[in-house]
Amino acid sequence: MTQTMGHANLADKIGQELPYLRRYARALTGNQQTGDTYAAATLEAILADRSLFDSAQSAKVALFKAFNQIWVSSGAPVDHTDGEGDGSPEARAQWRLAGLTKHSREVLLLHAIEGLTIDQVAEVIGASKDEAAELLTIARTEMAKAVTGRILVIEDEAIIAMDIMAIVEQMGHRVTGNARTRDAAIKLARKDPPDMILADIQLADKSSGIDAVAHILKEQGDIPVVFITAFPERLLTGERPEPAFLITKPYSEEQVCSAVSQAMFFASTQTLST
Repeated sequence: MTQTMGHANLADKIGQELPYLRRYARALTGNQQTGDTYAAATLEAILADRSLFDSAQSAKVALFKAFNQIWVSSGAPVDHTDGEGDGSPEARAQWRLAGLTKHSREVLLLHAIEGLTIDQVAEVIGASKDEAAELLTIARTEMAKAVTGRILVIEDEAIIAMDIMAIVEQMGHRVTGNARTRDAAIKLARKDPPDMILADIQLADKSSGIDAVAHILKEQGDIPVVFITAFPERLLTGERPEPAFLITKPYSEEQVCSAVSQAMFFASTQTLST
């Protein structure tokens, strides 16, 4: 009975944090399917060896630490090749990623997007607090020099839209405009095709930001997208096509910068400047 309750308690703890592990894994890989594969591998490893999930830690730290062991053991799939490979979106993304300091992206995502303290980040990646802090500083510097391009903002709240546009413009991107509805977003994308889309889920006329993005991608091809939502767990189930990049309202400036920079690394267009 005690063992059964133990399994149930473990499952409950993991279940609460699993959506956020999916978000982290998808951001690292730039792909929903690949990210979810790593998340599934983490769960399988924990089931095979429950000691990987240290109950003395917070559930989130324990789960992310177990994931990191899988991630590192697989070689954190970055193809360290010369040049831009075969010219495919994946090859260009991996080529850019190969130029970043090892483990800096992990630290940035864990801290900026997942909200872990530097102490917790250090525990997850198996480093000292000072080493983790240094990697965070390096990551911020490297991301500031990252790919830039044209960004379409889809947000129905004027104040939030202005804030987001100001953040991405300070990063060196050009905002093509802001749309408050699905139809306006499609029209604006046709007028000035974006390199990336930053979209809210619920729009002014009750239309869907997801529908707007899906229509734009159907017309213009694969464009990196960052979604903003107050309910991230609803888009992190793994049960259907879902975004690889997702930030939560209320957001911080660092979260927006991190998510946009990560998404830009996986941009498929060749019009971006580096």
